[in-house]
Parts: sequence; C-alpha cells; structure tokens
Amino acid sequence: MTVLKWDNVGDRLYETGVDHGVLYQVDASGVYGDGVPWNGLTAITESPSGAESNKQYADNIVYVNLISAEEFGGTIEAYTYPDAFGQNDGSYSPAAGVAVGQQGRRPFGLVYRTLQGNDTDGQDHGYKLHLIYGAQASPSEKAYATVNDSPEAIAFSWEFSTTPAPVTNHKPTSLLTVDSTKTDPTILTQLNDILFGSVGDNARLPSPDEVIALVAGGVVNVDLGTSANQPTYASGSHVVTLPNVTGVQWKINGVNKAAGAQPALTTGQTAEVTAVAKTGYNLQGDDQWTFDY
Repeated sequence: MTVLKWDNVGDRLYETGVDHGVLYQVDASGVYGDGVPWNGLTAITESPSGAESNKQYADNIVYVNLISAEEFGGTIEAYTYPDAFGQNDGSYSPAAGVAVGQQGRRPFGLVYRTLQGNDTDGQDHGYKLHLIYGAQASPSEKAYATVNDSPEAIAFSWEFSTTPAPVTNHKPTSLLTVDSTKTDPTILTQLNDILFGSVGDNARLPSPDEVIALVAGGVVNVDLGTSANQPTYASGSHVVTLPNVTGVQWKINGVNKAAGAQPALTTGQTAEVTAVAKTGYNLQGDDQWTFDY
C-alpha cells in the first residue's frame, strides 16, 4: 500500500488572477461569434445555486433524497466594458455616441482565463479557460462620485444568470473549464486560436460538444448536404450568399470570405465557392460550388 503524503514539491497548487476576457454575441441561429476583447476585468465570481436536498420520508426513515436542479450565474466586475456589451446591458445605439437605456437585453457568451501556480513554477505553471454559455446580464447599479484627493476609477459590476447549452450524453451546461496543464499542447493551441482568433479566422465561442470533441481528439461532422448549409445564388441580383456554418471557412476563388451576402457578380464573372473544414471538423457532402453570370 502507498502511504499518503502531503505538500510534495510541485504539488502545492493554487489559482489566481483573471485575464483574457472575451465577449461573444449570439447570432439569429444561436451560433456564437464576433468575439471582442473585454479589457479591464477585475473579478468574475461564479455563483452556482440549486442542487438542494429535498428528503422524502416513508416507513419512518428517509426513503429517498431528491436533489433540485442546479443553476449557474455569477458577477462580472470591471473598470470598463466593450462597446458591444451595451446591447447585453439594455442599451440601444441609434447613432455613434448615443445610447438609449432600458432596452432589451441580448444573451451573450463569455470566456476568461485564470492562472494556475505552484511552489516551483509560480504563476507560470498553467492556466484554466472558463467558457460561459447563455449568459444574461441583470440591471446594475453605477455609482458616480466626485474626484477628490484620493481618486479611484469607477468599478462596474453586473450580475448574470444563464441558460444552459446542450451537451451530448450529458446534462446541459452553462460552464466549461479547460485545464492547460492536462491538455495536449497542440490541441490547446487550436482551442486558443478558436476562442481568441487567428490569421484568417475571427474569434468565436465553440459549443460544448465542439470543445469536448477537440480536447478528446475527435472531430465534429458538418453536413453540407442540407440546403441550409449550402451557398445560394440569386439570379436576379447575381449575389452569392454564404451561410453561417460552424466549422466551415468559406473561400471564393481561393480567398477567405465571411458568411453573408457577397458583392454581386459582374458580366462574365465566375465565383468558385469552396468550403474548408476548420480544425476539429469534418465536412460531409459536396464542398465546392460554381456560380456564373
């Protein structure tokens, strides 16, 4: 038998700090994208709730102990916030520099990083990536005070609740955590490129299934055989429209293109559309289309 030992060299672990915050908006199809950096984060508090005991008695004993559903929420604290967060905080901007309050609050995704340290590497030991899905901010208090002989920056704070995202073969979740010290470095780099963006690809928030498949070394299949996942061509306007398909990078005539309507073709012009699988994805069905004017 092995004798247990405490506080071995290298085993004195701790977590600290918060950085690399990214805000992700949700499009009409429920896909996260358009990641923008969140500067000035000072604290993020994770506040799970629920999972409470509800004992049922019979035969003068505890017959069964039912546990209520668990929910997830938290608090974001920062010195500033991205302009894009206005739509998540109940603001509408009809023109640059103007914000109309008390509007609808759009759900959002959030990623941030906490540092892992130990007694040998210090704070450079590793980090954890925290991925939050389906967050919705509540109205928050903002206190503005006069400048005095001990000035302080205004600290903003928002409480948020969440709607869990589906996870295959598991209960839905609002929080996913990836530990850099336990993840293959190559896969970790790929995940960072997805979350924070890379050359040719905008930052986006992958689904829990995508993250699990990537970290586990698997792939996510994307069906290009369905019409919703295929580019379209309007013969009247001569416009090619590329659908927003998770895991697909579109190219027209060999050049990367973002999803959406493209500039109209001119007489004699040809658009060679190609779907290229992003890291962790496998495309099924036709992946090339040709449109002529």
